[in-house]
Amino acid sequence: MAPADVHTPVKSQTSNFSSRHNGRIPLTPSPRHRSVSNQDPFASDSKAEQSERGEKKPSSSSRGSLHQTLASLSIAAGESSTASPLQLGLGVNDDLPTKSSKPAKKSGERTSAKPPKISTRGDRFIPTRGATSPTAAMKADYTRESSRSSSRGSNRDHNLEDDDDEDYTQRKTPKTKAYEASIADAVGLNLGTRILAFKPAPPESSKPIDLRAQYNRPVKAGGISAQKRRRILTAPERVLDAPGLIDDYYLNLLDWGNGNQVAIGLERNVYVWNAETGDVSLLLETSPDTYVASVRWSSDSCYVSVGLSTGDVQIWDVEEQVKLRTMSGHDSRVAVQAWNKHTLTTGSRSGNIFNHDVRIAQHKTAELLHHTSEVCGLEWRPDGAQLASGANDNLVNIWDARQLNTPKFSKTNHKAAIKALSWCPWQTNLLATGGGTLDKHIHFWNTTTGARVNSIDAGSQVTALKWSTHHREIVSCHGAPDNQLTVWNYPTLVKQVEIPAHETRVLHATLSPDGTMLATAASDESLKFWKLFEKKPQVAAGTGSAQGSKGMAKQMTIR
Repeated sequence: MAPADVHTPVKSQTSNFSSRHNGRIPLTPSPRHRSVSNQDPFASDSKAEQSERGEKKPSSSSRGSLHQTLASLSIAAGESSTASPLQLGLGVNDDLPTKSSKPAKKSGERTSAKPPKISTRGDRFIPTRGATSPTAAMKADYTRESSRSSSRGSNRDHNLEDDDDEDYTQRKTPKTKAYEASIADAVGLNLGTRILAFKPAPPESSKPIDLRAQYNRPVKAGGISAQKRRRILTAPERVLDAPGLIDDYYLNLLDWGNGNQVAIGLERNVYVWNAETGDVSLLLETSPDTYVASVRWSSDSCYVSVGLSTGDVQIWDVEEQVKLRTMSGHDSRVAVQAWNKHTLTTGSRSGNIFNHDVRIAQHKTAELLHHTSEVCGLEWRPDGAQLASGANDNLVNIWDARQLNTPKFSKTNHKAAIKALSWCPWQTNLLATGGGTLDKHIHFWNTTTGARVNSIDAGSQVTALKWSTHHREIVSCHGAPDNQLTVWNYPTLVKQVEIPAHETRVLHATLSPDGTMLATAASDESLKFWKLFEKKPQVAAGTGSAQGSKGMAKQMTIR
């Protein structure tokens, strides 16, 4: 639709302004010379619409009288001072319609609708675009219909009317379609497809990944961080032969005492290896029809308790190499033991757990009856407040030392036997448990609330777990297929290192008293020592505590 003409009303000689300027206020000099027209500037858009439809306009005589009346009222009300630049003919923009842009039409003439004219003149901020450009062609498609004027009747730019009912694809011109096709071909986009393609989520990693360690980079130079990075050796420090080691997952045949001596059970024999001198001594030999099922050092590292396949438990003085006593009570082999000061806790194949006070003749002080299958894991918390037990019934029981009638918590998350149990040295209520072949998981428990706080999918059978006393790390020992040692950071659970340890599955593992070495034994009949952790300087002064405890060892009398 052609834009409506804008005219300035003629002022009468009786107005308050000088006739020299024909009734206008000379605000600024106009760049154009305007001709006086009697067309009504206050005519509504409905008249223009009627002219497009071919309707006749009122006579010029009636419009003249109405025009003079409205003009006098406008001047009296002071509207001339607030008129728009279009009405005053100031020529703000050459593209805007002014009075001199088109002569007034005569009365009775019909006006035909014309297509919108695209201006090729540039603006201050918008660059000039040619009429044949794709942008101009698209603009012409969207500006087919004119906008409505405001209530005051001022003529403004055309507004684009959104018509939700009209299909956009039906209004595209061939130029627009060709332009869109060229853009789609340039970017490799198929116009017939949806913008968002909905696909299933990518599979998650089976192993925990610390994205911070992968993407975070230190601000300082890499040489400084490299000096602080701990280096873990992947080769063993020492390898010893262990002939006759029974390949049984449920047995516990290796332990490292506070006196820096290693006790190992090989079939019917128990050997003690001194880590300081390298000497090996035979502690005991059982009868031909009996084999050693478990060994454990006492808290003062002066006595070794030996569990036998017959259900008996023997206590030996290592220094004197003398058997002090034999405690009976179990009807099947004793595969696991745990010391808590003068209390020795034993677990048997029948699922029974007994507490023995080694100072008195009637040694059995408590029975913990909750497991239904062989008990293969027992660990007292360092402060002696709680006891953790794992068995072949896939249960982890946490017992309160003050009430041993029933477990405080019983966890059923594991899907296989639980042999690996370890209490955190810096957080006393944190317990780590590892499952067997059908489970392959490591779970971390808050034993105060009973909640599981973390989990690791290890990917293989977990045979042992040991916390580091110097670093926030835990080492796990595994079976097939890799038979490896894995050091995990806690609580990030990032894998620090993975060491292929043995040719067969790792059956037993124990940590040295200073917390730096790990001894592992496997069914390949080898005993290996690994330096996994470094001792911190401030902890070095605490080595004398082990020697002091050995001096007070004889204070505990075993009857």
